[in-house]
Amino acid sequence: MNDFSFLLYFVLFSATAGATFAFMWKVMSSTLESVNKPPPPRRDTLHPEMRDIKNGEQLLVFRPEPNDDEDDEDEVVIIRK
Repeated sequence: MNDFSFLLYFVLFSATAGATFAFMWKVMSSTLESVNKPPPPRRDTLHPEMRDIKNGEQLLVFRPEPNDDEDDEDEVVIIRK
């Protein structure tokens, strides 16, 4: 191995090590920056099919049971806070 190939190897190794260090530094700084930010405000978290339902509106609930002899109606009232 002559001096030129050793120098070329050392230059390419140094460039690779420097690029790796710069990449790690950038990724870690952006990760720490995103951790230190406050969380974004919550948007409307309702299910898309529940957006048209008003407060106090009754919904039909179906619960299959093996003994469905009784005629009890289960209704759910929506109360949003």
